Order: sequence, then C-alpha cells, then structure tokens
Amino acid sequence: MFEYTIGIILVTGIVSLAGFRNQQIINQCIFYPPAIKRGQYYRFITSGFIHANIPHLAFNMITLYFFGRAMEVYYMGDMGLPHYTFLVLYLGALVFSSLPTYLKHRNDSNYRSLGASGAVCAVLFAFILLKPWVTIYVFVIPVPAIIYAVLFLVYSVYMSRKGGDYINHDAHFYGALFGIIFTICVHPSNLGNFIEELSHPHFNM
Repeated sequence: MFEYTIGIILVTGIVSLAGFRNQQIINQCIFYPPAIKRGQYYRFITSGFIHANIPHLAFNMITLYFFGRAMEVYYMGDMGLPHYTFLVLYLGALVFSSLPTYLKHRNDSNYRSLGASGAVCAVLFAFILLKPWVTIYVFVIPVPAIIYAVLFLVYSVYMSRKGGDYINHDAHFYGALFGIIFTICVHPSNLGNFIEELSHPHFNM
C-alpha cells in the first residue's frame, strides 16, 4: 500500500547520501535557475532528491513517512483514485513549489536550492485538508493541524519577505498550496468535507 512513499524515501536517501560523498552529484542535481533557463528543466525534480545534510534529509523523510503513508491510503482507499495519484502529487509539488523561486531568481547566478521540503509540505497540507483537527506534534508540542497550518503559512510568507536565512520559504508555501489544490481537484468533495470539519472543532491531546 505504501509503495510510493517508501520508494521515494529510498531513492531520496540513496541519492542524498551519494551527494554527501560526491559534490558533482549535488552540482548536477541542484536547483540552479540560470541552468534551468538554459534548458536543464530536470533540476525542478532532481533538486528534491538531494539534501544539505543528514538532519535536513532525516526531517523531510520522517515527515514524508508518516503523512505520505496516510495520503496513499486516502487517495487509493477512501477516494478510490488510481494508485499513482500520490506520485503525481509529489512530483507535481516539486515543480510547482519551485516555479516562483525560478521566476524570482532566474538571472541570479548566486542562487541555489535543494531538498524535498516543497513536496513534503504538499503531502502534509493535503493531509491537513482531510483531517484539520487531528493532533500533530511540533517539537513534541501537541497542536491542532489547522492551527499549525495557519501559523506555518504566515511564517513562510514573513520569512520569505525577510530573507537572509538561506531557506526557500517560497517552496514551503507554494508546496503547501499545491497539496491543498491538488487534493481538491482530484476529489472536489474534499473541499466540502474540510468546511464541514472546520465547523465542528475538536482537539484531542
């Protein structure tokens, strides 16, 4: 049932670990807008399979493991969608979440970005759309998912405007947005269900 989640984690882990040992792999895969402008469009995808370090890789893949499995169940089981829907969500989010960054930095030869955060945010926010009141843990602190979602989006917008921390907050924001839009598009009743869920708030520790 979790073939795509596990497959993505394995491939990402292998490529990222190889990249830690071989800088050339990073150079060939990293999100580099001037190279994309020259036609290397594959970087929209490959940049999501490399990471800066072990904590960066571990955080993204642990998050993907828990929420990716849930979304595969919802897409294939509860919604009756084709088995590859989750893969389309993930790869589509890698591209969509990086488009604003590309447009902003397409002539910036000093800009580079890497990591699966945009796609992982898409998976997480797709889950939150379906289960807005479920408890998630942020640094061991229990928080209703919908509250976390709002705070996360506000923080991403703020930090994107502030800049200076070398994190692609735009990818986080647009990845989250893609996850929500995609999950509504593939099963429009999810929007109505989300509104219904919001009208009955509940928070279980």
